[in-house]
Amino acid sequence: MSTPTRTIGPLHLEDLEPHRFEDMVRQLIYDFRDWRALEATGRSGADGGFDARGFEIVREGDVETEPENPDDEGAGIAKTEDRVWLVQCKREKSIPPKKLIGYLADIPEAERAHLYGIIFVAACDFSKTARDAFRSRTRELGFSEVYLWGKGEVEDMLFQPKNDNLLFAYFGISLQTRRRALRTEVRSRLATKRKALRTLSEHEHQGVLVRDASDYRYPYLDSDKDKHRMERGRWKVMNYAGCFHDGLHFALRRHFAFIDDDGEHWDYSETMNDAIPHSHFDPWSEDSEEKESEARGAAYEIWNGIPEANRAWFEVFLVLPFENILDIDEKGDEYREIPHVYTVEFHPSKGPFREYSSQTLKTIGRFDARSARASEGKRVEKFPRRKGTDVEEEEGKHG
Repeated sequence: MSTPTRTIGPLHLEDLEPHRFEDMVRQLIYDFRDWRALEATGRSGADGGFDARGFEIVREGDVETEPENPDDEGAGIAKTEDRVWLVQCKREKSIPPKKLIGYLADIPEAERAHLYGIIFVAACDFSKTARDAFRSRTRELGFSEVYLWGKGEVEDMLFQPKNDNLLFAYFGISLQTRRRALRTEVRSRLATKRKALRTLSEHEHQGVLVRDASDYRYPYLDSDKDKHRMERGRWKVMNYAGCFHDGLHFALRRHFAFIDDDGEHWDYSETMNDAIPHSHFDPWSEDSEEKESEARGAAYEIWNGIPEANRAWFEVFLVLPFENILDIDEKGDEYREIPHVYTVEFHPSKGPFREYSSQTLKTIGRFDARSARASEGKRVEKFPRRKGTDVEEEEGKHG
């Protein structure tokens, strides 16, 4: 099962109230140019086609001038005026080329004569045809600079770090907050991983107590023996199998197994499980050690009769993610002097573990070990089956 990735969906610009959309656009362009003034003309109602009007400061040297008389004193000094910009905002789901050109035609000619540039912003995407038509028509109308910003351009600007405050103000999303939260989360996982490597490395293949930090019944199980073991007490001694990229692995099942010479066909002994800790380590265990010992002996007789090259182990591991670990007590307590791994509250069906489990099927050879895929469809019958018990039932019992 794959882990879902958290992402941010498309921003619903069209859902903003019209004046709020205009306010957002105006605030986005505050640092677009060096404005002397940026007027919210659209809020008055009678805006003459202007949702906002900007007066860009023109510095000396920004405008080249030719002196009428080079001999005149002060020749070559430019007398500049502010550049006037028109900002139009359309909160529509679709603007086809003809309608877009129509908006340009609606700009009063008297106003258009004094305009330097135009910024046209909409809550929709524009086609290439619409963009080409817009540029062609604005050139004909004499604009020096033109910008057509659709939904994609507006989202790009909002997702820039400098505009994170606007993203939060208008949509309740803060990427900076998310980054800080993610950084904190990563640091926490790494700290947990380092502590696990430091404190549990010498306990591999040994018992470790995994316990729900919220279950204050520990160390006494609920007296109702008809309840499932995990309902009676949310803690369990499990054999620690190592620290990996996805968390701490704990052995759920370990069985004698067989791998055929073809590397595909296989089988395992369902009647025994070497992953169950001895009662010396787990006083809360409900498993019958006498029955387990008998089943193991019978399975071993079969396993020992298999050629050594075909003998294998089939193992299943539960994965405890770092983020579900609250802390690790390497010393334990007077009841169990083994490491205690404190976790978040157990899930009713999977405890503190991930949805998936990890499996290995490998021959016993130290230098020439072979691995195989534990495909149920490739199983042959080398070992007796355990009646009425399948993999999911076994995992539910020991998980």
